[in-house]
Amino acid sequence: MDTAPRTTGELTYRDATPADAEALVALIESAYRGDSSRTGWTTEADILAGQRTDRQGVLEVIESPLSRLLITERDGGIVACCQLEHRDEAAYFGMFAVRPGMQGAGLGRRVIEEAERLAQQSWGVREMHMTVITAREELIAWYERRGYRRTGKLFPFPYGDERFGLPQRDDLRFELLVKPLQGR
Repeated sequence: MDTAPRTTGELTYRDATPADAEALVALIESAYRGDSSRTGWTTEADILAGQRTDRQGVLEVIESPLSRLLITERDGGIVACCQLEHRDEAAYFGMFAVRPGMQGAGLGRRVIEEAERLAQQSWGVREMHMTVITAREELIAWYERRGYRRTGKLFPFPYGDERFGLPQRDDLRFELLVKPLQGR
């Protein structure tokens, strides 16, 4: 598996190390929770309070032999991240965050394209999978414009597990989205 940093234009992509954990938690939290997340369009602040992740959760992804946490940097600062996990013929895409003030300018699209390229190159996978909270219709539509399709396969939200946030409503669930990667 190639783990060397890769630079395209003004962006550098590299694998996270344990030393990056605190900065990654801050990025992920800023993109999804609290008032800072409201400056971007990916906020979950109206449906979930509390934390999105913690240092331990980030370290688990970094240290797992089946996953990697991809960092995107611009001018030496972390501007985005995503998790890639090898799952047989597919890769799982998660923990995706873009700095709120940089959302809506094409950075997320570039990060997901790099993640798809890297997953296919590293593991030879045929599909990318992700789960998205079904209440996030605007986010699901964004993924659909990038070639992901809704599967109708639903998973319960982990109510009662505060590691994933404090639900503000009782109808939350996840849906599996899938994108074929053949021919890339």
